[in-house]
Amino acid sequence: MLHMLKILKMRLITLLLAFLLVFVGCTTAVEKPKKLIEKDKMVDILYDIALLEAIKSQNVNGGISSKKSNEFLFKKYKIDSLQWEENNKYYASDIEEYKKMYEEVKKRIQEETTKANSTSAQGAPPSSPEEPMVR
Repeated sequence: MLHMLKILKMRLITLLLAFLLVFVGCTTAVEKPKKLIEKDKMVDILYDIALLEAIKSQNVNGGISSKKSNEFLFKKYKIDSLQWEENNKYYASDIEEYKKMYEEVKKRIQEETTKANSTSAQGAPPSSPEEPMVR
């Protein structure tokens, strides 16, 4: 579990850097989506994506396919792929704000790591969920 969280942190940093590099050169204004996802909800989605990517990379509980993880996210947040793409592009067009959103995701991951470390130190048995453990 702890190894997975460390890899999750590295993947999050890599994702953030990739998004920053992709959108740094963009100078055209991105139109606000008609179906705007609230900022807090978008942070929740980014957090869940980071967790699902960690599950995929670690093959936890047999892993999860990209298709299943997308279906899970779209169902959980009641969005579709177009709404996700438009909103992600919109939020990423403001690099500073997008960076703050990823900082919030990073903070949540660190909190979960701390919680897992303290649980591990107390000798609690690791859990083995049937579904991805995302909020």
